[in-house]
Amino acid sequence: MMNLKEILSDIARAIVDHPDDVTVVSEEKENEITLTLGVHADDMGMVIGRHGRIAKAIRSVMKAAAGSCGKKVNVEIKD
Repeated sequence: MMNLKEILSDIARAIVDHPDDVTVVSEEKENEITLTLGVHADDMGMVIGRHGRIAKAIRSVMKAAAGSCGKKVNVEIKD
């Protein structure tokens, strides 16, 4: 079974300038998992992207990964 928290962390670390500051907090309720991504303040723009395109792509990848596990995932980006 995939570790969704680790997958999100790896994706975020690959696109930011401060990979050591990436944090992922997981909260699970029945079939739904909420992952909260935290990054360095300078990296916030890289994670969100223009008009939210990168954030949307991250959410799509995570939904695909969660679908193979039979779970629903929500990705939130902490300010």
